[in-house]
Amino acid sequence: IMASVNLSATKIAGVMLGWDRQTAVLVGGAVTVLYAASSGLSGVVLTDFVQFLIAMVGAVMAAVVALGLPQVGGLSGLFAHPAVAGRLSLLPDFSDWSTAAAVLVVPLAVQWWSTWYPGSEPGGGGYVAQRMLAAPTERDAMRTTLLFNVLHYAVRPWPWIIVALASLIVYPDLASIAARFPHIDRAIVRNDLAYSAMLVYLPHGLFGLMIASLAAAYMSTISTHLNWGASYAVEDCYRRFVAPHKDERHYVLVGRTVTVGLIALASALSLWLQNSYQAFQILLQIGAGTGLIFLLRWFWWRVNAWSEIAGMAISFVIAVYFQFVHTALGLPALAPTLRLVIGIAITTVGWLAVTFATPPTDRATLQTFYDRIRPMGPGWSRAVTTQPAKPGESVTAAFLCWFLGCVVIYAALFGTGYALYGKPLPGIVCLVAAGAAAWGLFRTLPRVGFE
Repeated sequence: IMASVNLSATKIAGVMLGWDRQTAVLVGGAVTVLYAASSGLSGVVLTDFVQFLIAMVGAVMAAVVALGLPQVGGLSGLFAHPAVAGRLSLLPDFSDWSTAAAVLVVPLAVQWWSTWYPGSEPGGGGYVAQRMLAAPTERDAMRTTLLFNVLHYAVRPWPWIIVALASLIVYPDLASIAARFPHIDRAIVRNDLAYSAMLVYLPHGLFGLMIASLAAAYMSTISTHLNWGASYAVEDCYRRFVAPHKDERHYVLVGRTVTVGLIALASALSLWLQNSYQAFQILLQIGAGTGLIFLLRWFWWRVNAWSEIAGMAISFVIAVYFQFVHTALGLPALAPTLRLVIGIAITTVGWLAVTFATPPTDRATLQTFYDRIRPMGPGWSRAVTTQPAKPGESVTAAFLCWFLGCVVIYAALFGTGYALYGKPLPGIVCLVAAGAAAWGLFRTLPRVGFE
């Protein structure tokens, strides 16, 4: 994850500052690891808040400037340009089945529940859970997470999308980007360089603000993952199995050491990667098939630690095979979507087999977990002494809220897009749907039973 973020940072620094990849990785990593190692979670969260505001202002300003370029000609000129007009559909062309399957069918039918991806884990986890657990109450955790999802998935993308569409006019192909920035290594001149290439058109004051906003976004993301990774290494592994009785100062020192090691490994890997799409596909393949484990562990008592270990190990081996071994054996390359589905199928069969082949977690541990977490549904009745539901608590209401939350975000995202496209009717329909879903969501939430 951090390697892919570092890769993007090196491309931005190369275009906007003229730095080579090694310098960008060294400077960015050193500055970020310094404050991530010294501040802890509270410092990371506070700086995240400020950095998000800076990043949003910078992204909006970049979109405004991109629209003001003479060759773009504002929103109307952008959407009417031949290079852009054929790329505005919010849904894929179903006559091209391979594209439709990759961007819509597989994500909606399979990927959302079966594939782990950082920040979008099907069963929760990672830095999202870290921040939710830091909230004062369950209700506060739910509300702030919902706000994050609306801002991140419904509001934040459109300034990026506008700049990306404008880049199709300003830089019609990779050769034009390479010609504009001859000092950039040709090996990393890919489509993901277009956004930073557009930023050179910003006036000096905004150019500095944009550098600050991108640096803020980079530092926010890297510090989040450093803190998350170090907490796993120290709390779940080192403190538990290696040195369980040391004082807190010792664990803080180990955490800082792990933080430095993580950024060093990520920096080295980022110099091997060439484009963000490559990193995205590797991440998806590594997580393929593990998502269902992380979902079912909350609803089915039989999922144990070996289930998760097997799922993660099998999916990683499959990802390594497809990335390095498959074509080396002389076999024909497979489409990323097909590789993903194959990985999901093999991993799911594998972890289910391991689950039934290994002994279940002891009943006392299961009972303790159940009493503390109170997971919903009938999947625990055979293993623990279940408790009656709290007044108003409903698993049906929880799933309904999940669905309504998805409707709010997607309808707001599409509604904003249609409004920008100058299509008021579908825009109004989507935004009304978002409002109705939001009303239903907040009416239904009390039935979930948050404390």
